Amino acid sequence: MKPQLQTVTISGQPCAIVPLVEYDALRGDLEDAADGAALRRARAENAKGEPLPAASFHRILHEESPVRVWREFRGMQIAELADTAGISSITLTDIEMNGSSSSEKILKHLAEALGVHVDEIR
Repeated sequence: MKPQLQTVTISGQPCAIVPLVEYDALRGDLEDAADGAALRRARAENAKGEPLPAASFHRILHEESPVRVWREFRGMQIAELADTAGISSITLTDIEMNGSSSSEKILKHLAEALGVHVDEIR
């Protein structure tokens, strides 16, 4: 269906008027494009330069802990990642299980240990 477009002039500027349902669809498309661009940027900044497999990415989209998904993708055990990141296994387990908010410092250490950009594990 071709969008129905009307134009008006407001304060000397031409403006477009579209039905709200079409506006919502356009807005959703823009948000999807922005999400895709953010994902591409994160992948480009990924220290190891490798994309996360689709199945793992879907786990994150379905609200599983990004730290756990990346840890498992890297083949690391909890104790190994915790040791590499300089935190306790209990802290890491809490982050993975409860999504507890971590300090920026801890997130940076985890990201470095996982070889990813910190935005990929938030």
